[in-house]
Amino acid sequence: MPDQESRSTDAPESDSERRRRRARFLRELAEARALRDRVQPRRAKAARLRHAMRMRTFRW
Repeated sequence: MPDQESRSTDAPESDSERRRRRARFLRELAEARALRDRVQPRRAKAARLRHAMRMRTFRW
């Protein structure tokens, strides 16, 4: 990405810009996971079951 190089020479980004970028990244990540779950329902179900098992066996 060419804009990444120009950003490193600019002043450090503000907290609000960083939070906005992070929020956009997390939104896109959630969207990609939802799409993958719709496309591969069997794998998504297996992942949910594995996650549930991890949560049950986790010691607080």
